[in-house]
Amino acid sequence: VQLQASGGGLVQAGGSLRLSCAASGRTFSRRYGMGWFRQVPEKEREFVAAISWSGGSTYYADSVKGRFTISRDDAKNTVYLQMNSLKPEDTAVYYCAATGGRYYYASDYDYWGQGTLVTVSS
Repeated sequence: VQLQASGGGLVQAGGSLRLSCAASGRTFSRRYGMGWFRQVPEKEREFVAAISWSGGSTYYADSVKGRFTISRDDAKNTVYLQMNSLKPEDTAVYYCAATGGRYYYASDYDYWGQGTLVTVSS
């Protein structure tokens, strides 16, 4: 499975961005849960959101609950992270990842995209 994240950029506080993660590989669809993590320099990668392989369950970090929405379109092999009401503390490199099992820890994930930078100005 290869993952390609995109959609990052510079946005003012209160604004919105939508990240995309395009997956390739014949085993992607309906085999993997997908997640988004973020990382700032000198800190560990932090869980943001995840969605089950069926799309029926979603999981969010408390810090983004109510502001971010994860979704998946298996016909397009793409996972999205809609980010609304962005705050300066959301500034980070965002990574998408695929997991065959659990969702909350980076070690649970088998495949990673290259990351896309989100910068929120105050």
